[in-house]
Amino acid sequence: MEKLLFFFFLTLNPLQAQISGCTDPLSKNYNPNATINNGNCQYISLNLKPQHSIRLSDSIKETSGLIHFDNFLWTHNDDHDKTIYGLDSLGIIKKKIVLHKVINHDWEEIAQDSSYLYIGDFGNNASGNRTDLNILKIEKKSFLEGNPIIETIAFKYIDQTDLSPKKTNTNDFDCEAFIVSKDSIYLFTKQWKSSKTNIYVLPNQSGNHIAQFKETLDTKGLVTGATYLEEKKLIVLCGYSKLGKPFLYLLYDFKDHAFLSGNKRRINIGLSFHQIEGISTTDGLHYYLTNEALVRKPVLNVHQQIHYFDLSPILNSYLHK
Repeated sequence: MEKLLFFFFLTLNPLQAQISGCTDPLSKNYNPNATINNGNCQYISLNLKPQHSIRLSDSIKETSGLIHFDNFLWTHNDDHDKTIYGLDSLGIIKKKIVLHKVINHDWEEIAQDSSYLYIGDFGNNASGNRTDLNILKIEKKSFLEGNPIIETIAFKYIDQTDLSPKKTNTNDFDCEAFIVSKDSIYLFTKQWKSSKTNIYVLPNQSGNHIAQFKETLDTKGLVTGATYLEEKKLIVLCGYSKLGKPFLYLLYDFKDHAFLSGNKRRINIGLSFHQIEGISTTDGLHYYLTNEALVRKPVLNVHQQIHYFDLSPILNSYLHK
């Protein structure tokens, strides 16, 4: 009996030492004694302005995605144009690579892993009933050599059973953001009615797949872009509200691929009506965002731009802990 009690004490004691709570010192409800992040950190409202904003070339008025790769920021238009544009940090076009063998139905996002680029041809806002949703998987080496080798990852949503046409900008199966993690791709949808995003997962391999529903995040806005630092467990989403107010949404310190299990922080961007579409980072602290041109004179006259943000005050302690 004594041995049994001793064994019970040894197994129980480590569990008692673990304290669940908010582990982010920047939160309102930080618990300095917490050893396990319970994902319930609360934050004060924050309004962040860009360090600078620069107008982009008229060649990329519909800039719709952004990544940092091979010392350039790469972007693309979201309709017809099959060119991928390499920009310097000031937004000047330095390289152009054309994907001759494919069609741009509605390219809405670009992502990457160590060996491939990925372009999401999955924009679905017009009538919400596309049956040709796909992601282009492009070998990086061949891309840089100007003769890209491209595979196609086709998919449909597991819970989209009604493919009848809907009114423009009303459906829940539009997507403009995704990330790649090892053997999987994670989609963040743009839900027009609820201003939430559904997260779906599908295999990272060519062929036809069913995107499986994972979970829902209330972003209080339309998600249009994502950037991911897998080794740091950090995702930063971008988007804008139905009133055109841009925002960032940070997910970090999560467990495995349970992206909503960690810290969730929404940050308002101090810009007027901007259709933010693309986001990329070089180090997890400094970010570039692009917005599409939006001209509706005399009310709106917003040109395509690239914006630079410093999130060091928010993420430095987390990334370097």
